[in-house]
Amino acid sequence: MASRNGTPRMLRYAHVVGWGKYVPERILSNEDLAAIVETNDEWIRQRTGIGERRIADEDESTTDLAFKAAQEALKVANILPTDVDLIVVATSTPEHIFPSTASLVQDRLGANRAGAYDLSAACSGFVYALDMAAAKVRTGDIDIALVIGAETMSRLMNWTDRSTCILFGDGAGAVVVQGKSEPGGVLSSTLRSDGAGWDLLGVPTVGSLDTYLPERSEIVLDNTGRHSYEMHRLHMNGREVYKFATRVVSDSLRQVMTEAEITPDDIGLIVPHQANQRIIDNIAKQLKIPEDRVYSNVAKYGNTSAASVPLALVEAIEQGRIKPGDYVAMTGFGGGLTWASLVLQWDAVQAEYSRVMDARRRFIYRYAVTRRRVLRAWRRVVHLLSGSRATPLDTIRRRFDDDDGDF
Repeated sequence: MASRNGTPRMLRYAHVVGWGKYVPERILSNEDLAAIVETNDEWIRQRTGIGERRIADEDESTTDLAFKAAQEALKVANILPTDVDLIVVATSTPEHIFPSTASLVQDRLGANRAGAYDLSAACSGFVYALDMAAAKVRTGDIDIALVIGAETMSRLMNWTDRSTCILFGDGAGAVVVQGKSEPGGVLSSTLRSDGAGWDLLGVPTVGSLDTYLPERSEIVLDNTGRHSYEMHRLHMNGREVYKFATRVVSDSLRQVMTEAEITPDDIGLIVPHQANQRIIDNIAKQLKIPEDRVYSNVAKYGNTSAASVPLALVEAIEQGRIKPGDYVAMTGFGGGLTWASLVLQWDAVQAEYSRVMDARRRFIYRYAVTRRRVLRAWRRVVHLLSGSRATPLDTIRRRFDDDDGDF
């Protein structure tokens, strides 16, 4: 097997070399929620462990959050955007159905050599995305990947439904994965799905049959027993999702530990999806390890879906909870139903700050903004010079009229 430059590819190790996070400034506390829905701080904390969550401003999008987390990760890794080969954004709240949020991030970063795509696996998404990127790195197909989990879950909330609106928040986390010859990095992973549970947690959108139905929430329609859900609003059967998570997560973690030839006692830290403190506590109980070896920041951010694992990972690094040589396990679970776990051996240290590299990154970001503006202006000029202001819809309508309604 040959690489792009014709040299033989060698199986390598996929190491995390950079990390970054971003959360919106606006905090929505349990007390704030009590003013808009029937709930209180004690009720929320007892059932979920959540005390507050971050909410994106009206002028902040999923792309904005992902971009800022990506900038931090590249800075830590001391890598230029132009050196990145692949960008994967795990998200349930993309800015568009298409183009991908990853493509928008790629443009803003000025990562002009990178491929880009979004990955949809709900709250398991970041672990799925990290596994996909690491596989490309290990085969030698690419050298550097940027993996991001980013969400604006607040845009999906029905703020009158206390069973869901108390749970979710917004944020983004990112890691840079690079191929190295030294052993370590991502050691093992498992990705699983059970689509029979699709109706337990989801968000209907334009491709759904519910698109053509009146907007209503969880109403049985007819003798088919089918339900209709409100468009672009999250629905969840919390009890069933809880039962699912406590059933599959510990087994998934045991599987990847066995494949990595380690035991729970060898694990330095488990970084789980931050859905509910009771689920996090159950992981420690099932694996028979101390609770302080299962990281939790759900009290600060709530459930940020695909962003929760990287947000927790970055905070654990910042707090000195992960040290070189440690085995770190990550696990996610959520809509699909999906679940995924991964083990890596940590050997990353923050790269030494380089004023020159920082200046080069800033130049690339500014150049990307200028390039985008010039291209848009040029398209407007070409459009005006062509003398046509007809939209594609106008063309279709005209053709329909000319053909008497027969395409």
